[in-house]
Amino acid sequence: MNATLSFPRIWAYLQLMRPANIVTAWADILAGFAVLISVSPDLPISASSSNLMPLAWLLLATTGLYGGGIIFNDVFDAEIDSIERPERPIPSGRASRMGASILGSLLLSAGILAASQVSWLSAVLAFGIAAAAIVYDAYSKHHPIFGPINMGVCRGGNLLLGVSAVSPMVPNYWFLALIPVIYIAAITTLSRGEVHGGKTSTGIITLVLISTVFAALLSLGLLKNYHLLAVLPFVVLLAARVLLPFIKAVSEPTPQNIRTAVRAGVLSLIVLDATVAAGFASLPYGLLVLILLPISMALSQIFAVT
Repeated sequence: MNATLSFPRIWAYLQLMRPANIVTAWADILAGFAVLISVSPDLPISASSSNLMPLAWLLLATTGLYGGGIIFNDVFDAEIDSIERPERPIPSGRASRMGASILGSLLLSAGILAASQVSWLSAVLAFGIAAAAIVYDAYSKHHPIFGPINMGVCRGGNLLLGVSAVSPMVPNYWFLALIPVIYIAAITTLSRGEVHGGKTSTGIITLVLISTVFAALLSLGLLKNYHLLAVLPFVVLLAARVLLPFIKAVSEPTPQNIRTAVRAGVLSLIVLDATVAAGFASLPYGLLVLILLPISMALSQIFAVT
């Protein structure tokens, strides 16, 4: 068999896509879609196959966008990884930098194309997410302020991509994007110490940002179509999964503690999305989104998360 089509080579490119992380991106879309369920029973979001097609297209879109964006992360970091993480697919030679660039470009293009099947606004959001991902991978990731914000914008845009299943709702709920922006900014800030260890001051900033996220989730209860009681169990679960490893990483900012906290934070994006979904749609819908968590955790045992 041609080496370019061998199983080890295909597996290496699959590793670049971080499948466990892609599942968390699906949760963003489902959380955004939950907003639409809460707004009006007259909106075209019933369970019929034709009305669920926009959701299917957007799930496909986020798969391409996240997969392509994360691949370019390794493309641009190939030289650094050859020193700090030589076991990764590109520096180890199991995947080529050119091949990864082609695959990443195809995935990003497919993501934008899939979003365009829903609406022009969905396509614009998808293009913006793709552009923000490339900017982060190529330039901003090492900037202490712009980098975390940039990465957060990618996830906030992804949640709005779910809302864009009914385009007119996006201007009404744009502020929801701020929650994943702050959450991801916290994780990205903490992740700077994954290789060499972190600083206590950086960890404190992370905890402040995470606390802001919890406050925002509870503050959404001021909205008429947000059910605070349905949210509380998810908030408790999110706190249990995130706060303990984050506090440990702040008190003992070793590379191992930071990697553990970052991994917990990334996978717990699903819990964050389930919280929003339960608040806007229902407790059962939130549980439906939460089902993605064990799937992502299982994949994280096979594929790297960070």
